[in-house]
Amino acid sequence: MDIILKTEELCKYYGSGENQVKALERVNVEIARGEFTAIVGKSGSGKSTMLHMMGGLDYPSSGKVYIRDQDIFAMKEDALAVFRRRKIGFVFQAFNLVSTVNVWENIVLPMGLDNQKVDEDFVMEIVKTLGLESKLNAFPNTLSGGQQQRAAIARALGSHPDIILAEEPTGNLDSKTGDEVIGLMKMSVHKFGQTLVMITHDEDIAQMADRIITIEDGRVVS
Repeated sequence: MDIILKTEELCKYYGSGENQVKALERVNVEIARGEFTAIVGKSGSGKSTMLHMMGGLDYPSSGKVYIRDQDIFAMKEDALAVFRRRKIGFVFQAFNLVSTVNVWENIVLPMGLDNQKVDEDFVMEIVKTLGLESKLNAFPNTLSGGQQQRAAIARALGSHPDIILAEEPTGNLDSKTGDEVIGLMKMSVHKFGQTLVMITHDEDIAQMADRIITIEDGRVVS
């Protein structure tokens, strides 16, 4: 099995003494390349904290995260920012699209920030897979929630990252649109050989994953 993402004894504590909160407590997980993994747990269980650590958006109190055998927290901050841009695509509940540029410009923005040449054929294939061809010149505020989330997914996939980390990507969508978006995401990830790790509180969506990791009180319980 080709392990692309691994955590070792990952801990995140807030506060100290009697007021200390253990958001994550010695979490050990391995994610295989090409796998769609859902992380589930109640609100406050630590699942968002875990996803942010996996993506290098937040630093652990102790423990390690490896992406392709590279200890990401051993990198300097600037190097980690570049690594994140190139290796990880993020999809959040809030679509985080830039309102002043159109859909195409939103999708290719991360590549521009990284001075990467845009692989237009690849991006267009994603756009077609997600059904956004007719919306490329539209501005985000003219799109429905489902279309905005598709644009955010296209942006995450467009720079060909190894891993897509999605945090409640259907949280702002109705259930039918949410199921459609997850179906498209799953298809895109398998089609383009990427790995998807997604937080969700929706049991039906979790069931679409290849594997489910359950977190309670900062610990992996199954």
